[in-house]
Amino acid sequence: MSDLTLVYISLSGNTQSFVKRLSDYLATTQELTTRQINIKELNHETFPVTEPFVALLPTYLEGGNGVDHGDVEILTNPLGDFITAHDNYKNCMGIIGSGNKNFNHQYILTAKQYSKRFGFPLLGDFELRGTSADIERLAAVILETKAKWNTAN
Repeated sequence: MSDLTLVYISLSGNTQSFVKRLSDYLATTQELTTRQINIKELNHETFPVTEPFVALLPTYLEGGNGVDHGDVEILTNPLGDFITAHDNYKNCMGIIGSGNKNFNHQYILTAKQYSKRFGFPLLGDFELRGTSADIERLAAVILETKAKWNTAN
């Protein structure tokens, strides 16, 4: 059994690299084991996730400017489908977004949209593959969120 479940989609390998390094960090510093569910590997298969989890996703958009309507999520839709299926969103403690800050207002826009759509918090962000400081910062946020979730549930 894992101590923490991470549900993510990685297309270029950046998010997967971050999840692996985050998992290694949590194992080393907190002795936490993680269950990693890479949606890309499921080929649109869904199943119930009954334990609390954190979702992570990059931003891939087409059109729009991040301010007005017009942007369309592309490539990461299977994560949204997975979170919707079996009411998995009810066990999502929050989401972490990644992207490229060069995209200005569109930076982590997909994570912001998921947070609003599903009603769970945006826990944080990292750029591209993330840094060691991002790993430490987001690990602390995840641990705090997990503690609050366990107390509330």
